[in-house]
Amino acid sequence: MRLYNIEVESGTPPELDREFTPLGAFARAYLRDAKKSVGLAVERPGGRMAVERTFIRGTPGFEEADRYYIGRVVKTMLWMKGGFRIYVSGDRGIYEYLRAAYAPGGERDFDRDFMAGVYERPFEVVWADVLPESSDSPRALGGHLEGCRIGFDAGGSDRKVSAVIDGRTVYSEEVVWYPKLHADPQYHYDGIVAALKSAASHMPRVDAVGVSSAGVFIDDRTMSASLFLKVPKADQEKYVRDIFIRAITDTFGDIPYCVINDGDVSALAGAMALGESGVLGIAMGTSEAAGFVDGAGRITGWLNELAFVPVDAAPGAMRDEWSGDIGCGVKYFSQDAVIKLAPRAGIALSEELSPAEKLKAVQKLMEEDDPRAGAVYRSIGVYLGHTLAYYYGLYACRHVLLLGRVMSGKGGDLVLETAKRVLATDHPELAGKLLPALPDEKFRRVGQSMAAASLPEIG
Repeated sequence: MRLYNIEVESGTPPELDREFTPLGAFARAYLRDAKKSVGLAVERPGGRMAVERTFIRGTPGFEEADRYYIGRVVKTMLWMKGGFRIYVSGDRGIYEYLRAAYAPGGERDFDRDFMAGVYERPFEVVWADVLPESSDSPRALGGHLEGCRIGFDAGGSDRKVSAVIDGRTVYSEEVVWYPKLHADPQYHYDGIVAALKSAASHMPRVDAVGVSSAGVFIDDRTMSASLFLKVPKADQEKYVRDIFIRAITDTFGDIPYCVINDGDVSALAGAMALGESGVLGIAMGTSEAAGFVDGAGRITGWLNELAFVPVDAAPGAMRDEWSGDIGCGVKYFSQDAVIKLAPRAGIALSEELSPAEKLKAVQKLMEEDDPRAGAVYRSIGVYLGHTLAYYYGLYACRHVLLLGRVMSGKGGDLVLETAKRVLATDHPELAGKLLPALPDEKFRRVGQSMAAASLPEIG
C-alpha cells in the first residue's frame, strides 16, 4: 500500500478490515530514507520532559508525509505521557505545522484543550535551538501490605472496597451506584465515604487508603474523570478536584493515601501477581484503558491514555466521535471495535440496543461458535498483534495483561491466540521479549482493590 508517497508493507491484514495499516509499519517504511534530524520534547509539571529525537524526509514530494509522521509522533507522546508544552528543534517548517495544528481551532484543538485543562495552564508549541534533556520521576508505589489498609476501586457502574490486614483481605463488597448520571457532587462524596466506612468497620483501625479510579489524576487530584461527567464545570474545581482526598481525611484524619488511575492499578496488580516488572495492562471495555509498571517496578505517572494514541495509518480509518481524530486505539480495542466489525461479518445489531448490549449479542454468538463472531474476534486479534509490537517500542514492556469485557469468554481467547500468531509471523524479533496474556487465577486473587490498598507507604 502506498500512503503519503511511502510504500508500506502492512503484514497480515484483518479479514474484516483489509485497509488497516499498522502505524508502526508506516513509521518503519517512512524512516528508511529519513535523514534530516528533528527534536521533539513534551513538558509536564515539575520540569519533567519526554524527549524524542527522530528524522524526517525533508525533501520535495514528501512534505505531507513529514507532517503526518511528526503529527502522529507528537500525538502519541502527548497521550502516552501527557504535557502542556511541545518543544520543536531542527526544522522550522515542522515547528510552524505543529504550532498551527495545536492552536485554538486547529487540527489538534481537542488535544490542546484537554491538556490545558488537565495541567491547568495554557498549551503552547515553542521553538528550541537546543532541545531540553529528558527527565522523569516515576514513583515506587504499591506492594506495601503491612498494617490495616483500605483499597477502593471507583467504577462507572459499581464501586468496590476491600479491608486488608497485613496483606490478607478480611472484607470486600461491591455496590451498584450511578456516578455518571448525577450532577450533584455530594452524591459521589457520600458514596465514597460510605464505602470507606464500610471497610473500616471490619478492622481495628485504618492506617492507609489507596484509591483506584478511571480518569486522569495528578498529585492525587482528579483532573479529568468520566465518573463526574454530569457535574457542572463550575463545581469541578470546588468539589471534584480533591473529592477523594477530602473523603479520606474527613473520615480518618491525617493518614497516608494515594489516588491513581485504575489502569496503573491493574498493571500493579498484574506485577504483584506475576512477581515481575515491566508490565503493561490494557483493558478493553467501554474504551481502551491502560496502565504501566516500569522495569524497576515503578508507576510512571504518565497519562497512558492509549484510547487516543493512533494505531492505524489508513486514511479511511474510523473516526472517534469525541476527539474527532481517526485511527486511534478506542476504535480497535474496545466494544466499539466489536460493533464496528460485526456488520462486516454479516451480524445485524439492532440500533435499539446499547453499545454494551451489542457487545453481549456478539459474545453470545461467539459462545455458540458462530463463525461470523469468530471473524470479528480474529480481526481484533490481528489489530492487537500489530499494535502490541508498536506499544513495545513505546514502553519496552515484557508482559502485557489483557483485561476488560471484550477479552472475556471465547472471544478473548481467540483474540489472544490470533495476536500471538501475528506477533510470531510478522514480528519474530519480539519472540521471548513480549508476553501477552489473560489474567490467571493468581491475578484475580490479588484483585484491583487489594492492589489499590497496597499503594501508600505507611510512615
